Amino acid sequence: MIEYGLPALYAMFLWWFSTGALLWLDRLHPRTFPWSMSAASALAAGALWGLAQTRADTSAAGAYVAFTCAVLVWGWQEMAFLLGYVTGPRRHACHSGCSGLRHFRHGVLAVLYHELALICTGAFVLYLAWGAPNAVGAWTFISLWTMRQSAKLNLFLGVRNVGDEFMPPHLEYLKSYFRRKPMNLLFPLSITASTAAATLLGLHLTGAVDPVRQAGLVLVLALLCLGILEHWFMVLPIPVEAMWRWSLGGVGDRAEGSPPIEDEPGVRKQLQSV
Repeated sequence: MIEYGLPALYAMFLWWFSTGALLWLDRLHPRTFPWSMSAASALAAGALWGLAQTRADTSAAGAYVAFTCAVLVWGWQEMAFLLGYVTGPRRHACHSGCSGLRHFRHGVLAVLYHELALICTGAFVLYLAWGAPNAVGAWTFISLWTMRQSAKLNLFLGVRNVGDEFMPPHLEYLKSYFRRKPMNLLFPLSITASTAAATLLGLHLTGAVDPVRQAGLVLVLALLCLGILEHWFMVLPIPVEAMWRWSLGGVGDRAEGSPPIEDEPGVRKQLQSV
């Protein structure tokens, strides 16, 4: 069972730790943002190189490396968004009376540049890995993108837990595009479709014999199951922030009562320029 348990544990740890690291970096002082973004960009460049180098590697180690590289590339895009560098042309809250297609259009404009960046990055990852002997990187990025799009739509339509505690001060305006309700009509479809996809992956896993396919399927299946779990977190009365308490508090926190990040000297100009 170690051939199944080890990659699953690795995927869970990478998901938990990388999410916490992003949240922690996002709560440091804005003067650290350029350094964080530069480091993430260097890691992403190395990860893209790693995807290109492992596309023909059919060992289990090759699957781990490709999976890790895809997660790092994804994390680079998430950091660009969370730090406020790549969001959208609309950088202010939507008024309370806005609804329907107009509200949806405003929500799209708030994250448009981020979505386009994800599509471009995803296309390059697919170019590097799709159809190759080791396509784990492509599988990983597709899984992350699909589950994240589903999560964003569910947040827009309304869920119990909208993740207020994870939103950095300079992106507070995005909360106006979320709705808080017990559940929405899309949620059951999201859970059903993702669970069906996970089941199909599990069925393919039983017939996998080569190391890269076996390890890769377990890694992606674990990631998909974590995405399903994240969806359930949105509607169940569970204190999800407890999982990342170490990244939400401590030295990285802004002082209570301090002004919003974009109001600090020099930061508004930086955020408006990106």
